[in-house]
Amino acid sequence: MNRRKVLQMLSLVLPLSIGTFAVAEKPKHVAITAIVEHPALDQARQGIIDELKDAGYEEGKNLKIQFQSAQGNSATAAQIAKKYAGDHPDVAVGIGTPSAQALLASTRTVPIVYTAVTDPVAANLVRSWEATGGNVTGVSDHLPLEPQVELIKTIIPEVKSIGFVYSPGEVNSTIVLEQLQEILTPQNIRVVPAPAQRTTDISTAVKSLQDRVDVIYTSTDNNVVSAYESMYQAAVQTKIPLIASDTSSAERGAVAALGGDYYGMGRQTGKMVVRILNGEKPGDIPSEKPQNTELYVNLKAAAQQGVTLPPEVIDAAVKVIE
Repeated sequence: MNRRKVLQMLSLVLPLSIGTFAVAEKPKHVAITAIVEHPALDQARQGIIDELKDAGYEEGKNLKIQFQSAQGNSATAAQIAKKYAGDHPDVAVGIGTPSAQALLASTRTVPIVYTAVTDPVAANLVRSWEATGGNVTGVSDHLPLEPQVELIKTIIPEVKSIGFVYSPGEVNSTIVLEQLQEILTPQNIRVVPAPAQRTTDISTAVKSLQDRVDVIYTSTDNNVVSAYESMYQAAVQTKIPLIASDTSSAERGAVAALGGDYYGMGRQTGKMVVRILNGEKPGDIPSEKPQNTELYVNLKAAAQQGVTLPPEVIDAAVKVIE
């Protein structure tokens, strides 16, 4: 074979080889952070990962997933957010209001998707529930409070006062407190706030409500949910029934919980992440709310906390814990 033919063959082979190497794309990078780890938020994170996999983005193949928990500390959430901003992921996901807020404070260029945020507008993550431009969109865990109030009144028909244990530093919870007061005051039902700044304060907050309230209602406050076993133990001691808006709380001691499906919410959030990875801008995607709610009841916890669940409540539950 003469030199001219060799050169001709190389001229055909080399472009094909270069093209082959060019096809190998860099894996997409999704950085996830949560304000704390507890069953509901963990389910949301798993839902995101599963949705990504179903859409063809699989960790270790064409996807890099980074995860860090702030362990309930807002300062740590800020540190994680700054690191993520420097890493320039394709999408940053904030699970819980403080983590989502920290991400937005750290970057206006990296696409951000929030989840498990009760009111993204009040939290200053987005200007409205519509697509508003910018680098943020996501899925709220906002639930209308009226069904929660009706559940409380069904379980405790003569309810006159409702305790609300919450973290005063979490905007989600202060908003729920205000809304509860607006709904219940015209019904002559008193709301008794019991602030718990740290998880270690939760048991004390519950005990402070003894002989003052008929029931304690808990929202999706991350500090409260992360330490629900303390809530449960104090509720058994004080005989104050717990009713929650997080279904995992029923498995951990609430007598009943009407809440969103956090795994499903994670799948919903994952769909948004996929859309952004595929080229859409977060500012063009409207914020969303949960697509369904579920009722869980815990018969053992009800007996321990001195309340009998009506048959219609048990029949309506998708899960009965005995």
